[in-house]
Amino acid sequence: MTYKAICLTLSFLILGTSAQAVELCGHKAQGNLLLGKGDNLHQVSLNGKNIPFNKDGYFLLAMERDAPLTQKLSISVNDAEHNYPQENITFTIAKTPWDIQKINGVAERKVTPKQEDMDEILRENQSVRKALETNLAQSSFWQNGFILPLDNYRVSGKFGGQRIINTHPKSAHKGMDMAAPEGTPIKSSAEGIVTLSGGNFFYSGNMVIIDHGDGLQTMYAHLKDTNVKIGDHVKQGEIIGTVGHTGRATGPHLHWGASHNGVRFNPESLLTFQTAKDCTSF
Repeated sequence: MTYKAICLTLSFLILGTSAQAVELCGHKAQGNLLLGKGDNLHQVSLNGKNIPFNKDGYFLLAMERDAPLTQKLSISVNDAEHNYPQENITFTIAKTPWDIQKINGVAERKVTPKQEDMDEILRENQSVRKALETNLAQSSFWQNGFILPLDNYRVSGKFGGQRIINTHPKSAHKGMDMAAPEGTPIKSSAEGIVTLSGGNFFYSGNMVIIDHGDGLQTMYAHLKDTNVKIGDHVKQGEIIGTVGHTGRATGPHLHWGASHNGVRFNPESLLTFQTAKDCTSF
């Protein structure tokens, strides 16, 4: 904990209150993941939504693409009287400039689906939602860090970019596209439990979702094939499938995505958020 945080903690004790020092680390900007730490936590919420935390007091805060620049964090703590005193913290994040991505050559049916495609799209939405809400990981596997899922690749799409597909404006990109030859092995970015595998979905094609604990998941889409199944415990670097161009794709690539507590964020921030020197104590 920083010197400032220690001083804050001491001042709370001297004043005889139950408030706690809370530290947030990481680049505080739209699309990024932040790491929080508090002591004797009872409940954590961000903008009114409960946030998971582990036994050591660590918690994660995901900033979505268009997150408000003012964030409201509420922390309640365990005290001797079981009153669970609450501290409300307001902090600001920076606005992130997003790209505009123009993509051509996509099969028109994948851009403007027909009525008969709606059942398949509904199946995909329900399957992905269920996987992201399924908490199979009982440990904070994310604390062991993350790696890139491919060794050699070309970035063909960035998180957050406004997508114009075949001249049709679409929703912002929710992951990072990594172009690589078909059949290239894909590694699990971190240890975790598989909550979805396969599917051959309308948009995502074959897909794998891995739960890393405390509400954090990574997603791997457009796979040629998968070699894991739901419930598998995978290690960091384990091969979970290969690069393909299933679903809505113009060529072989991996769509790498990340979600925390239902919020999609830039997966690249998984590589740096635990070692970030940008820390603030409240």
